[in-house]
Formats: sequence, structure tokens, C-alpha cells
Amino acid sequence: MIQTQTKSVPRFATPIIETHCHLDYLDGEQLQDTLAAATASGIERIVTIAVSADNLESVRAIARTHEQVWCTQGIHPHEADSWSEEIHLAVKLGCKDAKTVAIGEIGLDYHYDHADRKAQARCFEAQLNLAKELDLPVVVHTRDADEDTRAILANHSQHLARKGVIHSFTSSLELAEFCLTEGFLLGFNGIVTFRNADNVRSVVEATPADSIVLETDSPYLTPVPFRGRPNAPHYLPLIAEAVAEIKGMDIEPFLQLTRRTSHQLFF
Repeated sequence: MIQTQTKSVPRFATPIIETHCHLDYLDGEQLQDTLAAATASGIERIVTIAVSADNLESVRAIARTHEQVWCTQGIHPHEADSWSEEIHLAVKLGCKDAKTVAIGEIGLDYHYDHADRKAQARCFEAQLNLAKELDLPVVVHTRDADEDTRAILANHSQHLARKGVIHSFTSSLELAEFCLTEGFLLGFNGIVTFRNADNVRSVVEATPADSIVLETDSPYLTPVPFRGRPNAPHYLPLIAEAVAEIKGMDIEPFLQLTRRTSHQLFF
């Protein structure tokens, strides 16, 4: 069973949108418990993220069968070596689902280098082109790849009417400023509560409040004080509270702003 820790996790008047998590990593009972706990914590809508050919259908199935859940379609840079015309068509077909709201997560990851870097770039650019064709926003993953991420986005952003979000932002302030200037949003999660994440907090501080969306990236990156436990959407109020504090804002006006921004991005 999910332990919601209701005495420690606040619930606010304004509903919160979870813009990035991985619900398909849960089995049936865990999923039901997680969704119930999210609702009890004031989480209004949840976007569950595709990462590979293996979960394109499973995230759509979760979204179709749960009213509060939406999904994305896309291939993560870790899986870029698998990119093919067949997968391209599968992603495109999945985007026709009424509950698919974005293409992602896509991008570059040079920290782990699970896929060849040239393959990552090809996969990233192909999906940016698909977002342009289908008029969908993108959910971008970038890690230790600031220069190439900037170069690729610079070539494509003018063609993306709906832009998108750089999720779990941990990159440089310079990349943040570029992405914001191009019209992208930045997604922040439990990392903002980590002791050694001053760099991320600095980016939060520099980011306009109306360019921020909230996420957990669960089951990863559980916020303090619940480090060591699997993350889940019901911890999102703790992240919201931390980001609002960094921004020097009262929590309810901040949540109203991020809720509106999230709706404009995805819905």
C-alpha cells in the first residue's frame, strides 16, 4: 500500500498538475494506490511519460483507463540506437490517441551514454520534426549535453508552435536562459530539495514563475524528507512548496500560476 504521510505532506486549495512521471513502472495494485494517494493530495491531472518502443502502448492504456491521467509518446535518448522507421510510425500513430498530449521524453544524455551520440541526435531531431508535423509540444531530457542540446533546439524551435518543456532541469543557467528565450518551459522536481542542488535552485530563482511546471519524475528523485522511498505524485506538494519558497511567493498564487502554465502546455 502507498503510505501518503498525510501529516507531513500538505494539501493546498489549488489543484496541482503532475507534468512528468512513469506510472507504467507500477503493477496494477500499486497504480491504483498511487492514483488514489495523488487525488487525496490534491493532484488534479497526471502526465505519464513514454520512453521506449516497449511502453508506447502501456502509457496510452493507463491514460485511456484513468480519467485523471494523460500520456506522451516518444523515445528516450537511452533508447536512441533502436530508432527506426517502424518506431517512428509507432510514435506517430500513438500521437493520434486523444489522451496523448506531447512527444517525449526525447533529447540527449551524455552522462550515461547508453546510446551512440550521433544516434541520439538523429532520434532527437526526428522527433522534433514529428512534433512540428503534428503540432505537439515536446518533453526534453538533457544531461551533460548542453552545447548539443542548444544547437539542436536552435535549429528546430522556430518551427515548434507549441514549444515544450525541458524536464528535470539540472543544466547550466546559460542553457536555461537560452531555452526560456526560445519559449520553452522548465520542469523542476524533488532535486530542488536536495542538499547539494544549489545550482538547480539558482536556476529556479532566475526562471520566471510563469515559465515553471512541476513534476516528480517518479518513481525517481524523491524529495526531502522522504529520500530513500520510491517517489510518487502525492509528494508533489512538497516540491511545489520548495519551489514557491525559492521564488519568494505565497504558495496559492504560485500554484495558480503553475496550474495555468501546465494547462497551456498540455491541455
